[in-house]
Amino acid sequence: MPTTQAPTRALLDRRYLLTGGPWRALFYLFSTLPFAIPVAIAAGVLALPYLAAMSSLSRGAAPDGPVLFLMIVSLALLLVLGPLVAVPLGVVERARLSLMDTRPLPSPHPPSPADLVSWLRTRYSEPATWRELLYALFLATVVPAAYAIAGFLIIIEVALLLGPFFVNGGSAFWTIGAFEVRTPAQAIPLFLAGVLMVPVFGYLAGLLATGQAFAARALLGDRTGLELHQVAQSRARLADAFDLERRRIERDLHDGAQHRLTSLTLQLGMARLDVAPDSPAAEPLTRAHDQAKDLMVVLRDLIYGIRPQALTDLGLPAALRELAGRSPLPVAVTVADGVPRPAEQTEGTAYFAASEALANIVKHAEATRADILLARAGETLILEIRDDGQGGADPTRGTGLTGLADRVAASGGRLLLSSPQDGPTLLRIELPLIPAPAPAASLPAAGRP
Repeated sequence: MPTTQAPTRALLDRRYLLTGGPWRALFYLFSTLPFAIPVAIAAGVLALPYLAAMSSLSRGAAPDGPVLFLMIVSLALLLVLGPLVAVPLGVVERARLSLMDTRPLPSPHPPSPADLVSWLRTRYSEPATWRELLYALFLATVVPAAYAIAGFLIIIEVALLLGPFFVNGGSAFWTIGAFEVRTPAQAIPLFLAGVLMVPVFGYLAGLLATGQAFAARALLGDRTGLELHQVAQSRARLADAFDLERRRIERDLHDGAQHRLTSLTLQLGMARLDVAPDSPAAEPLTRAHDQAKDLMVVLRDLIYGIRPQALTDLGLPAALRELAGRSPLPVAVTVADGVPRPAEQTEGTAYFAASEALANIVKHAEATRADILLARAGETLILEIRDDGQGGADPTRGTGLTGLADRVAASGGRLLLSSPQDGPTLLRIELPLIPAPAPAASLPAAGRP
């Protein structure tokens, strides 16, 4: 999956013109035309009776009977046939949206019966269908008007750039506003102005594409929860103090409690060897030894949960694969190329977010599998956990997701959630990618060069 930024964030990037953003925006805009033009023509034909009525009203006369009849027919055709066009158009537009925004936008339509009558009854009763029709009208009205204005500006830009080549110092001349150009020398200032305006058109393309993508996401997603939304997060978390306390607890458990429990287990094992099997103390001593060994496993898992050794020694990808191997569900881990090892705090936050997400999937999602993706988008570390469960995760119904979002926010990141009813669920964690510091160079031993 490509890991580009959301369109608004990409447009605000200072390096926007040096990225592929303007070219993606241009491709998105030009690929709109094959869909917007037929929809605009159809909408224009349906709007003709209303234009005729407005013309009559402007002359002070009421619309006659045939015009009123055609107005009713046009409205009926829009309401009856419009959804049949808007629903497949919504499918195409949600797919095309990935050109500008890689955040998933699942279909807002739940599964419907296979027979045609039930499908039509279901689709015509869904608010999502009428929002898709509204988006089709947006393509037929707002998009052509915006593209026409942009096209007019492009024509002026082309005229500025080609002006010196179309004047020859004779009778031929052309004007731009108050400027009259008769010679190539007079066209040079306008040519330079056109050159300076070229970057502006890169941003203009990005602005148009971003606005259209925003409208598509707003109208073609599910307002009840299908669209990715940022979970409420608190920014008043003491991340450094938390990490310090976590290390202290881990050290105390590992160096203190675990060693003493290991010693106790060994002593109980030695005591069992010294006690005869038929002795009254043999059975209680065996039970105590077994309980001590079980407690060793519990304590080892507790220490592992604080910060697993694989995370410290091998890094986040290896720790995620180990986490997937310990899960009762089949979990596939994909690590994109070019992901450096992040700082310890970022690494720990990403790992524990994945661990908490998998635990929630096992407990609540009724899923059959899960997928973990670790990737990089610029200076952002992306962690996505997807499952095929029942969906419907809602941060307002409990503190689990909100607490997880707080933990992510403490590291300067954010948590995004897409969890429609009937699934799938996608949890996306975005963390600032601070590379881990390079290991300090060891000093040469005394007496060596």
